[in-house]
Amino acid sequence: MNDADWPLRWLRERLGYAPRDAQLFRAALTHRSAAGPNNERLEFLGDAVLNLIVARDLFARFPAANEGDLSRLRACLVSAEPLAEVAAALHLGAVLQLGAGELKSGGSRRRSILADGFEALCGALFLDGGLEVVTALVTRLLAPRIAALPPLQSLKDAKTRLQEYLQSRSIALPLYSVERVEGEPHAQTFEVGCEVGGLGLRGHGRGSSRRRAEQAAAEQILARLQADDARD
Repeated sequence: MNDADWPLRWLRERLGYAPRDAQLFRAALTHRSAAGPNNERLEFLGDAVLNLIVARDLFARFPAANEGDLSRLRACLVSAEPLAEVAAALHLGAVLQLGAGELKSGGSRRRSILADGFEALCGALFLDGGLEVVTALVTRLLAPRIAALPPLQSLKDAKTRLQEYLQSRSIALPLYSVERVEGEPHAQTFEVGCEVGGLGLRGHGRGSSRRRAEQAAAEQILARLQADDARD
């Protein structure tokens, strides 16, 4: 095969798929930094297709999960990091067409570019083969991650878990207060206190934002409560 056949060769070798429209996949594997048709529009379509496939699977797999639970589970599968890891396992970066600047700066390994490329590939597969084809591929590629999804409870952040713990025991909700802020405006560190008056507990957390510090403080309180529960 000559260089013009690289999308066909890669698709057959890595995905076991023989496309009808090679040009569609050339566009899917071309970043906007390179000349010619690129994958931005296909990325838009592929994002919607991926979300549909994963949402439908999770809806069937977790009948007791509410909307928030399902959204958190979906984020474990279709956010930038997991999609980039799937793309890297397929060696997608090796066939992505990038502009000179992106090539020099290591764009073929950049998480956002890999994730976007995978979304564009899903968009192309949907147009070329239909929903059934892309569903089979996505289900196969994401199967290990779906099997390894964490328990629903662990997906909730520490503040939410602490709030639910206290509400279930009719205890007043915690109060958070910023105790200290250090550093320059662009690189601040926050220290936050978390007080559960009904239990006489106080936790402290540090983080690069107020929200992260609050989460750390809530996590500290939760650890104490869980330790107490284990002793009872």
